[in-house]
Amino acid sequence: MDEQLRRAIVERRLIAFSLDGRERVAEPHDYGIVDGEPRLFFYQVGGASRSGRPLGWRWAVVARISGLRLLDDHFPGPRATPSGRHQRWEKLLASVSRPEAVS
Repeated sequence: MDEQLRRAIVERRLIAFSLDGRERVAEPHDYGIVDGEPRLFFYQVGGASRSGRPLGWRWAVVARISGLRLLDDHFPGPRATPSGRHQRWEKLLASVSRPEAVS
C-alpha cells in the first residue's frame, strides 16, 4: 500500500478504497507519519462517509484502509485547506503540495 499511495500522490491520481466499511473516492494529498502511525490526508470527492457529507477533507489511519485502487482519473494538484495550515508530520513520505518533502 505504501508504494501505491506514493505513486498516486506523485502522479496525482484519484484513488478508491474502503475505510470503516464505506467506499470512498479521493484525491490523496499528504501521506506520512503522525503519532507514530502512517496516515493519509485526502480530499474525498465521492463515495460515502459516516458524517453524511461525502465531500471534503478527511484523515485516515492507513492500517484501516482496505481495497486500495489507483484510478485512471487525475486531479489538478493542491487544494486550499480550510484553516490554511498544514499538519505537523513526524515524517512526510509524499505530498502533492510539497514534492521536495518526499522521502
